[in-house]
Amino acid sequence: MTRKSRDRLLPGQRVAQSRGVSLRGIKDSPPYMHDGRLLTLEDTVEFFNLVLGVQLTPQEKAALVAFMRQL
Repeated sequence: MTRKSRDRLLPGQRVAQSRGVSLRGIKDSPPYMHDGRLLTLEDTVEFFNLVLGVQLTPQEKAALVAFMRQL
């Protein structure tokens, strides 16, 4: 939350916080994406690597997949 948005709150008013979708157990829930088009975590990492233009190295992609398998 930025200072500017905080300044608009009334005394005692709280900001609702959104928690995104949990990635816990992601390895156990293929296929991925809303339409099931990605069958593996490797496919998913590669998809976002291409779409977002992140330019991850093969080692970085492998590390990301390994991390997600531990969640």
